[in-house]
Amino acid sequence: MADHKSDFKPGSMDVRAQEKTFAGFLKMVQWGVVIIIAILIFMALANA
Repeated sequence: MADHKSDFKPGSMDVRAQEKTFAGFLKMVQWGVVIIIAILIFMALANA
């Protein structure tokens, strides 16, 4: 087997960009769910 040597140290990676992206994704999903629920309520009230 190949001997892989790395300078990687667990816990040393800067993950701020990933955390910011994930927070944006969660916010987008949250707004999507709110919009879908609002559309369903409107459809129920309009007897669609």
